[in-house]
Amino acid sequence: MKKGLLALLIGMTISAGTYAQDCFTKLQKAFDERGAYSIADDMHRNVILSFFEDGTSYCISGKARVENGLITSVFLQYEDDTYELMKAKFFNSKKESPTIVNGISEMIFTSDGEKFKVIFIDQLKPKKKQFKSVELPDDL
Repeated sequence: MKKGLLALLIGMTISAGTYAQDCFTKLQKAFDERGAYSIADDMHRNVILSFFEDGTSYCISGKARVENGLITSVFLQYEDDTYELMKAKFFNSKKESPTIVNGISEMIFTSDGEKFKVIFIDQLKPKKKQFKSVELPDDL
């Protein structure tokens, strides 16, 4: 598992590295401001997995199965659009299946010592509409 994640990190470009270091912060801010729709029991094929390491985070694409409001399986996506099931056991801080609050899972820990959160990006509510301002003519 760690070798697969290391390969994904090596494949990142330098420009993507800047995004990767603060990807969770940007996502968390968006979900805090806009909220999320409820997460249905299903296989969610467009999720973001945000891994936390040494005080920073990096994000990769994946999919996750939700059953009874709990995350039951996680898949990592490769650059060739294939998926691999995360083989390491994962759990929350209480050693239970992780829950989801406002479109983002609680912190998930693996038996390999990794920490990550699952972000259900498709469930992010849209930005609120803004009123269009009017520019007044100068000759009034």
